[in-house]
Amino acid sequence: MDTTAPSPFQVARALLKELQANFAVLRDCQPLAIGIDKQLIGRQPDLNRKALRIALGMHTNSLRYLKAMKKATARFDLDGNAAGEVTEEQRAHAAKMLDERLKKDAEQRKAQRQTQEAQKKAEEEEQRRSEKLNQLAAKFSRTR
Repeated sequence: MDTTAPSPFQVARALLKELQANFAVLRDCQPLAIGIDKQLIGRQPDLNRKALRIALGMHTNSLRYLKAMKKATARFDLDGNAAGEVTEEQRAHAAKMLDERLKKDAEQRKAQRQTQEAQKKAEEEEQRRSEKLNQLAAKFSRTR
């Protein structure tokens, strides 16, 4: 029986899924109104504030949200009503974050590919070495 408590990130991920199910603005990755956390706590006072902060961080740093922010002009409240604008500075910040994330992901994929290629090369070299040893062993173990 596993008695370990879920990590704060597991709790936050579950909370985010629940919030996305309940609020279209989160589900559709629309730019959120400034202070959306206060609106959420106002509607659901029993929310774990730490989990909410982590969940909103996961949401606002997701690729979908950053892509939406990069193009957005308006922010939305929990009911989907316009609640402020997205400034040029905020769009530029989202674009910068998106570019950095995509660049980092590309670098990780490249490093992973290089590691796989090196591993494959080492395995092939080991296979050749093994075959060579077997050939030598067969050659010199023959009875004359």
